[in-house]
Amino acid sequence: MTRTLDVSRDLYTTAQRYIAGGVSSDARRTAGVPLYVDRASGARLWDVDGNTYLDYVLGQGPALLGHCPPAVVEAVSAQVARGIVYSAQHAAEARVAERLCAMVPSAERVRFNTVGSEAAHAAWRLARGFTGRPKILKFEGHYHGWLDPVLYSVHPSLDDAGPQDHPRPVPGTAGQPPAADLVICPWNDLDALARIMDEHAGQIAAVVTEPVLCNTGAIEPDPGYLQAVRELCDRHGSLLIFDEIITGFRLAPGGAQEYLGVSPDLSVFGKAMAGGMQVSALAGRAAVMDAISSGRVAHAGTFNSQPVGIAAAEATLRILDEQREEVYGTLYARGRQLMTGLREAAAKAGVPMLVDGPGPVFQTYFTDAPAVRDYRDFARTDRAMMGRLHAALLDRGVNMVPRGLWFLSTAHTEADVAATVDVFEDALRSLPLG
Repeated sequence: MTRTLDVSRDLYTTAQRYIAGGVSSDARRTAGVPLYVDRASGARLWDVDGNTYLDYVLGQGPALLGHCPPAVVEAVSAQVARGIVYSAQHAAEARVAERLCAMVPSAERVRFNTVGSEAAHAAWRLARGFTGRPKILKFEGHYHGWLDPVLYSVHPSLDDAGPQDHPRPVPGTAGQPPAADLVICPWNDLDALARIMDEHAGQIAAVVTEPVLCNTGAIEPDPGYLQAVRELCDRHGSLLIFDEIITGFRLAPGGAQEYLGVSPDLSVFGKAMAGGMQVSALAGRAAVMDAISSGRVAHAGTFNSQPVGIAAAEATLRILDEQREEVYGTLYARGRQLMTGLREAAAKAGVPMLVDGPGPVFQTYFTDAPAVRDYRDFARTDRAMMGRLHAALLDRGVNMVPRGLWFLSTAHTEADVAATVDVFEDALRSLPLG
């Protein structure tokens, strides 16, 4: 495929005059002309220049059923005609809350927000309010939104990050206040976690983690690791929070906690529960969530349980719940098929590449290492080469997350995957390697 980008280039020139940086999210910054989408359906995107792409970004993951699944489109369209914002209760939010609590193992109560960053912020506030403790422990390389208290040590320079077994907090941007009550720990290192929690005994309100690390590769926890984290939290009287913005409903109907068999005290979920519409949720044990019920911990928002987003959530969760065998059978089958094909393509091209992850989401790394277990392993892979691969794939009509992450949907077919593998091999051979 030879892309023409004349319309996109003109739009970008205009956008740079009026939008800071030319794009509305730093995640969309690219070396060249960014992708301007005209429409999306199933597993495909069409840009404003008429180019077609097999899409493995899926809106950063939430389009589990593909773009514009008919049941979700119908539900959203019907609700828009009934009302867009009420600032009042409505029947669908109670139905969605009931289904979510039935699907997610640890969920006994729920509160809705609009975006993941809000839900993560609510979870941290609730943990501090419930325990009366000031500190939150997060792991290096894990992302919990872009707000000031949480945007620390996501992808820090290794020169600034401190010792591997005792990382220091590194702000993600200029303008952040000091991280006075934030403790940073390496992931997949139980000895370091136990030592750091002992150092802050009686002070840590919660340990927060992506249960599968998807904002830095697609890194699964070592066998038994999260079970041991659960035990450490219980021993120290700290809550365990799972950030399931990406893993929620992608790895299983009950999220990564069902997939891994570990129940947190609190969980946060995002737009995957609504097919990509702006909905997020904080869910957890009744004893903890009732600190909100009592009014002890504040939680508010005009757009919480916004009816259009909730309509999308009701339609999406019904499918994920009631058709779970078909949905998750397809996601895992397509993911494993694509992972196998990409490994074989890299081997044919003579390129050192690790392809790893659960299947419905996975990561490609330029590395000859046998495994990537934490952020620092990820940081030592060839990320510049991954950026060049992303550009080569996009030119050939395949869209993946630029850092090498791939999401599958039920709309991807075996033929789509086979075509992607052929394009991937051709793209690899076009790169200036070694």
